Amino acid sequence: MFNTILVVCTGNICRSPVAEYLLRQELESSVCWEGRVVSAGIGALVNHPADETAQAMMQARGLDLGAHRATQLTIEHLRQADLVLVMEKHHRQAIFALDPTARGKTFLLGHWIDGDIPDPYQRGEQAHTDAVKLIDAAIKPWLGKLTSAG
Repeated sequence: MFNTILVVCTGNICRSPVAEYLLRQELESSVCWEGRVVSAGIGALVNHPADETAQAMMQARGLDLGAHRATQLTIEHLRQADLVLVMEKHHRQAIFALDPTARGKTFLLGHWIDGDIPDPYQRGEQAHTDAVKLIDAAIKPWLGKLTSAG
């Protein structure tokens, strides 16, 4: 069973907090899941809140990202995580450079949909909309794997 799932992007203010909150909501509503979903960034804007556009999009879905503060990825995060989900291939490389032992548990969030999730930061509302659609699509197959894993 996966007790801690770590979601990683670059700044930890757009994609990874959105994926963290969506994945947590789905896991908590679909199974009696008591694990943790957390997020961090390989180049985090430490202590910054989630991007305003991301917050507004999630608020419209009933999720409040107001408490989120960006966190820099550390080796401790990687060692505590049972599963690490990243947005782009270069995030995997950064993780392997930080902690080579994370190899067997680090995957693209978009692994099952065969793709990266591009960074919408400072690229306008449409880029955020597209990123959230990809995150939604990427989470669905993971839910099936995670809820049958234990």
